[in-house]
Amino acid sequence: MKYHNRKVEIDGHKFDSRHEAEIYLYLKQQETDGNISSLSLQVPFTLLDKYTINGRTVRAIKYIADFTFENQDGELEVWDAKGYKTDVYNLKKKIFEYRYGVEIKEV
Repeated sequence: MKYHNRKVEIDGHKFDSRHEAEIYLYLKQQETDGNISSLSLQVPFTLLDKYTINGRTVRAIKYIADFTFENQDGELEVWDAKGYKTDVYNLKKKIFEYRYGVEIKEV
């Protein structure tokens, strides 16, 4: 379900909303200024590996982070541009934080 967001393209990256694009520009400047490093976009994390049951393969469950980067302490940060939190997102967030030990920052 989409929430009337308009897609935006910057630097060849397509963003789901203007809000997400603004966060990208902010983080890009932070990286340029040396405040963060290793900025990445749309990073997939496996929450549950694929498995086989009764001869059929069930796909893995993934969470795709909008942005990941290393802060000045060298720690991984995960940011998600959120306008509306779905039940699926809330569940994936809990599983991600449990499995990876990193809190998702909703911006």
